Amino acid sequence: MTYRAKPTDGVAWVTGASSGIGKATSLELMRRGFTVAASARSAEALEALAAEAKAQGGRIIGHPCDVTDEAEMERAVAAVELAHGPVALAFLNAGVAPYVRAGKFDASAFRDAFEVNVFGVVNGLQAVLPRMTERRRGQIAVTASIAGYTGLPKAAAYGASKAAAIHLCEALKFDCDRLGVTMQVVNPGFVQTPMTDRNDFPMPFLMGEGEAARRIVDGFQKGGFEVTFPRRLAYICKLGRILPYALYFPLMARATGWNKRRD
Repeated sequence: MTYRAKPTDGVAWVTGASSGIGKATSLELMRRGFTVAASARSAEALEALAAEAKAQGGRIIGHPCDVTDEAEMERAVAAVELAHGPVALAFLNAGVAPYVRAGKFDASAFRDAFEVNVFGVVNGLQAVLPRMTERRRGQIAVTASIAGYTGLPKAAAYGASKAAAIHLCEALKFDCDRLGVTMQVVNPGFVQTPMTDRNDFPMPFLMGEGEAARRIVDGFQKGGFEVTFPRRLAYICKLGRILPYALYFPLMARATGWNKRRD
């Protein structure tokens, strides 16, 4: 049986909780009865989130930390469990999305993307996996993206880091299944957040944060490996993985309007 965390089992820990999907999912978990330990770099933003939760009759406690700092992540999880009990559900969500263009290639964008989107996840796993495997019970979800399925314009750094996150979760699932830990990957499409507000290209099936959070938490409760939405966009992108490149590149350039750009 796939383990699915319940509020009575312990707390939910969410990284990247100060805004966007992380904030919305923290609030959704709180509404469904969880005590939520919310992490981000901004203590001020976490205090505001805790106040918002309190006003709604729920409980979110801020535990500031930087996902790129392995020791900080270890200390945060230790503090969460000492104060609130075991982490039953970990949502490793913190992420960045730098643009990369061939004409203005910047290696630092790749370092930034992998430091947060991949090693931030690895640091979170290092902090929670030993505790969960010792208890033989736990649920971990990692935010990746449908951009991790195939190469997309401007997403060389972001997409590559999300592809790595997907691969990481797929590979760990084999062991986690035997150790009582549910491993999941969350692959959203376009969600209206501060991260996507700066996009200057079409975003089909754009979804609000609240609806995205509801679908994510529904996915936690169902327990399947992949939580992806909107499905129409996800299936189109999955199809791109099996198309021959001679078809994929012109079709994607047309779909994104990249064949008409002159910049």
